[in-house]
Amino acid sequence: MSDSALTAVQQYGHQHGHRHDHDHGHDHGHDHSDDHGHDHDHGVNISPDDPEHPLWERDQIVLTSVGIDIGSATSQLLFSRLTLRRLGRELSSAFVVVDKHVIHESAVALTPYADGLRIDDERLKTIVDEAFESAGISADEVDTGAVILTGEATRRRNARAIADLFAARTGRFICATAGHDMEAALAAHGSGAVARSERDHARVLNIDIGGGTTKLSVAESGTVRSTSALHLGARLIVADDSGRIVRLEPAGRRLAAALGRDWSLGDRVGAAELADLAALMADTVIAEVNRTPAPLGDLDWIRLTEPLTEHGPYDAVLFSGGVAEYVYGREEKEFGDLGLLFGRALAERTGRLPGPVEDSGRAIRATVLGASQYTVQVSGNTIHISDPDLLPLHNLRVVRPDVDLAGTVDPDQIAAAIERHLSRAEADPDDALVFGFRWSGLPSFPRLDAFVEGIRRGLSGRIAAGLPLCLLFDGDIARTVGGILLDQGVTTPVVSVDGIAVTEFDFVDIGAVLPKSGTVPVSLKSMVFSL
Repeated sequence: MSDSALTAVQQYGHQHGHRHDHDHGHDHGHDHSDDHGHDHDHGVNISPDDPEHPLWERDQIVLTSVGIDIGSATSQLLFSRLTLRRLGRELSSAFVVVDKHVIHESAVALTPYADGLRIDDERLKTIVDEAFESAGISADEVDTGAVILTGEATRRRNARAIADLFAARTGRFICATAGHDMEAALAAHGSGAVARSERDHARVLNIDIGGGTTKLSVAESGTVRSTSALHLGARLIVADDSGRIVRLEPAGRRLAAALGRDWSLGDRVGAAELADLAALMADTVIAEVNRTPAPLGDLDWIRLTEPLTEHGPYDAVLFSGGVAEYVYGREEKEFGDLGLLFGRALAERTGRLPGPVEDSGRAIRATVLGASQYTVQVSGNTIHISDPDLLPLHNLRVVRPDVDLAGTVDPDQIAAAIERHLSRAEADPDDALVFGFRWSGLPSFPRLDAFVEGIRRGLSGRIAAGLPLCLLFDGDIARTVGGILLDQGVTTPVVSVDGIAVTEFDFVDIGAVLPKSGTVPVSLKSMVFSL
């Protein structure tokens, strides 16, 4: 590829970002420690713990992953080692996680602010650098992971720049992500709620409370079924030792007004007044969970997402996030905010929850654990990458044309569906896009040839402009599709990846090829940055 073409590709891959779903519900992988494994397509029975066998490296991947959680109140890092194995027995090239363990947890640090509206990026860099040094891991040893800005941190003026900075400087393939639904799902994974629901075929509610938001997740039989978020958190109001307000978020001001208090920065507040506010917040969370009238009345202004679509009773209720440490009584220290009062108020009300409260012991690290272990999928190894130098590509917006591939494949219908969907999505000609398809029916050559012809016609404008053609499939057809595109004379760069299921409005990063397995890590994510 020419230098100018490669520059265009790199520019294409650094624009735009949402959340993930995968047929196998799993996530990650690595060529880094070079200890990989084999399944038995040819009747050869090889121990999964035999790294000396030459086929082991093809079918097993070990990744070093890092999660960086920059929250409203605290920031922390967590390093994990993830082992994935190819589903060869099931005639699939997809990889699933078979083992994961934490290799280092950083200290939990207060998120540094230069002023009320700006995160202190220099102090954040120091926190991250110290965590890597303590872990004994260099940035180039990291294979994958996520930078998560959560809660009120997403509202800071430089939030997007902070996320992009860490994504660019911390490892080969770190995705900057934020978004309330994804945060809720990550917290449910990291707290153990999802694992608890899978182990016992149970319905589990996870309540994650941080500095700026409260996220609710319902997990059932190992799957997050529903998520929601409320603008309730510990650091909506912060007072100094003298009781003078030094931080007051708009939601905190409005909550105080609901109690008849007109507070502003610099005002003095008493402990009893703050306790009343914390009680109001706890009552609001309980009402939302139980679908009963809230003390605030209309909650539309406090909801950050749609409410839960799945409801109790639950087999278990777990709390996570920084405030959960107070709910469970593990933390007594105050930080000038509402954390202690909010947590104690919730602890007093647990009897009103629609299920028994359990403690997984992972409360404050739930989101960062989820970020480290649950954000990334790995492709199958039947992929087509026309030029490995294309990768990594970042922030590709997913487009899912509405095409029926179960019966006869008509190229004209495929092309029309793609053009119609691009028009409805209001995609600009040079937008960084990836096209997702769910293949069904036999992968016979006539059907695949007709399908590729439809893609070529529907994306003729993007192909003529030399933009990379990025395709994701849930079935094992990516390599064949890439080959047919070449046969049909397509010379634009092609990235065709299988083993990945996506939904409309997802955003993805596609990482560099992992040389031992011939796979690529794919992160599905949310990029929600408030102004």
